[in-house]
Amino acid sequence: MRNPEKVLNSLAKHSGNSDYKFERLYKVMFNEEMYYAAYQNIYSNVGNMTAGVDGKTIDGMSMLRIERLIDTLRNETYQPNPSKRTYIPKKNGKKRPLGIPSFDDKLVQEVIRMILEAIYEGSFEYTSHGFRPKRSCHTALLGVQQSFTATRWFIEGDIKGFFDNINHEVLIDILKERIADDRFIRLIRKFLNAGYVEDWVFHRTYSGTPQGGIISPLLANIYLDKFDKYIKEYIDKFNKGERKRHNRPWALNEQRRARLAMKLKEEEDENVKKQMIVKLKELVQERSKYPAYNKMDSLYKRMKYVRYADDFLIGVIGTKEDCKAIKDDIRNYLNEKLKLELSDEKTLITNAKKPAKFLGYDIFVRQSNDKKRDKLGRPVRCFGDKIVLYVTTEVMQKKLLSYNAMKLVTQKSKEVWKPRSRYYMKDLDDLEIISQVNSELRGFANYYSIANNSAYVQSFSYIMEYSMYKTYALKYQTSVGKEKTKRCINGVFTIPYKNKEGKTLLRRFYKEGFKRQKVARGAYVDNVPKTITTTGGRNSLIARLQTEKCEQCGATEKLEMHHVRKVKDLKGKQDWEKRMIARNRKTLAVCSKCHDKIHAGKLD
Repeated sequence: MRNPEKVLNSLAKHSGNSDYKFERLYKVMFNEEMYYAAYQNIYSNVGNMTAGVDGKTIDGMSMLRIERLIDTLRNETYQPNPSKRTYIPKKNGKKRPLGIPSFDDKLVQEVIRMILEAIYEGSFEYTSHGFRPKRSCHTALLGVQQSFTATRWFIEGDIKGFFDNINHEVLIDILKERIADDRFIRLIRKFLNAGYVEDWVFHRTYSGTPQGGIISPLLANIYLDKFDKYIKEYIDKFNKGERKRHNRPWALNEQRRARLAMKLKEEEDENVKKQMIVKLKELVQERSKYPAYNKMDSLYKRMKYVRYADDFLIGVIGTKEDCKAIKDDIRNYLNEKLKLELSDEKTLITNAKKPAKFLGYDIFVRQSNDKKRDKLGRPVRCFGDKIVLYVTTEVMQKKLLSYNAMKLVTQKSKEVWKPRSRYYMKDLDDLEIISQVNSELRGFANYYSIANNSAYVQSFSYIMEYSMYKTYALKYQTSVGKEKTKRCINGVFTIPYKNKEGKTLLRRFYKEGFKRQKVARGAYVDNVPKTITTTGGRNSLIARLQTEKCEQCGATEKLEMHHVRKVKDLKGKQDWEKRMIARNRKTLAVCSKCHDKIHAGKLD
């Protein structure tokens, strides 16, 4: 069996060649090493302990289970289970459908994802940022900030019900352009048609990608890559002119200044020179009142584009009529070629002086004539026409209300934010309360750390902090002042706790500040999965299964991996629990007898 890294690297070599056809991909599905890598990639996800429609979870994963799975793929009897449909709340109060696949299906999907990512990642456009390695919301937003300078109009793009309306036939035709393997294509089609179960009723899926499926984001990117390439060609045709023409008042002033500067070099009389220098400074001062280039130049047009999943933002240097034509052309392309519908309600044309909304930020072009001196000491206007990323009070208000950490009070006809206790947290222990608040605050601060007004998040922090104090006061039936006095160490609210070795440690309230970051915080912002994880370490899951020595009783036989959702859920009363806690692992490689006893509660 070939090493997974070598397999994927050999595929990736041809990724950038759009004319290359990939063959014999289905045989890669017989490589046990690929499943070992897939298992290592996804085992830590908490959702793996939620059973699919077959009632199985990640618990009990074994080499034998993988071998049986490969056998069904080899004889093509493998059939994915339908997803179990559930619903999660959305910010607008509605509910989003979510599918829970069976774990065996997740494992197969992860292998498919690794293969497809190796094939397509090198051919995706740079303007695509969603669900890609080393890409995130931050890279998309910083891309806007760096490339949309001097934009006059924004087109906020939104595709109606994108993930539910992906046309299966169009998607399969797109895959066939690069993949010449009918069995591999049939396997992907099986997942597309697997359907879902809701209230014990099976529903077929005639469009869309697998709900909650591991391959869904990648299939969506493959689908919309056609749109990215269409926009790239559209931009080449739309762009016009090499550069903007100079603004006439600025140009006349510059000519006068240049002529006077030439005369200054030839002038020998010192008194006249001084007068000329004063006049030069006046001309430079007057020139700074006018923009250097004509913003309304009809001979100069530019179009910029960035996409994250099904949301995209277009910047246009041109007229509003240009924007309307672009919007109509995009609508027609999506409808005719990709069988998708552009949402007229959410696809807005916005003047760049006003904020457009993209990935939770308000984005607009700064209008400013402020100047600063360059390296040579000359006053330069460098603040105008720059893209500003902004976090609004509305965003912070919605987040605080969703946490139930705040209430709105009207005082003197003004709406005032007031922190409140979070009643549903009062039964958590002291460490869990401060840890959850820190996690929520750090997550919000990290996401909005690239905003130009990131320091504005301080008001969010204030509400979260005092809401936490009120929660502790509610828990112990005391006052905020007493809780702060009792728990503050060196001016910082602190909760002491003991680790596994009995050593006392301190958990402090988040006080790391909200200084603006000018670089992306990394792909972890979106939790993008890795292409592959090397499994050769002695502590890797597969290596532990391959030792065939039970980590509980020492028996030498085929092992199964016992999984728990979280280490902190273990009580530490049983010997096997103590072993997992001591190693800080959510897994224990055990023989079938020990595994059965663990679930029966009979293992001493």
